[in-house]
Amino acid sequence: MSQERFEALVGEVAEAIRGKPLDSGLAGYLNQTWPKEGAAFTELRDLCAEGEREGWLMSREAGGIRFGRAVKPGGAAGDFSVDVVRMKDVRGPHHIHPTGEIGAVMGLEGQPHFDGFAEGWYVYEPGTDHHPTVTGGDAYVLYLLPQGAIEFTGR
Repeated sequence: MSQERFEALVGEVAEAIRGKPLDSGLAGYLNQTWPKEGAAFTELRDLCAEGEREGWLMSREAGGIRFGRAVKPGGAAGDFSVDVVRMKDVRGPHHIHPTGEIGAVMGLEGQPHFDGFAEGWYVYEPGTDHHPTVTGGDAYVLYLLPQGAIEFTGR
């Protein structure tokens, strides 16, 4: 049941952002519509925890990072894929966002920041790249990728 609810909730987010430009305005919209203190954001964090315990989320681990693709493009989130990672004071593999990335940082312990973003929503524009890094604690990072596009560089 929790997996179906997770898919429905990320589907609601995906539907609300479909067709919007991936920029700081979108991050503002998400943080206003689904604030970190709100019921939906809290439910999303709780569903990530359930999925981790039940094994349908973050079923892989490498380099101290638990990860996994929860929804493929064309599924419950429309044109977006949905991935969830759990990171604690760690730097992940470098990658490029050909079509952008929309994410939610959900703190679990401490005062985690993801690439400098505090708990809440963030947006990376198309063509951006980074080493995903969590500092200051433990967090889930849920991210939606248009067309599921991500390119790991090995750098």
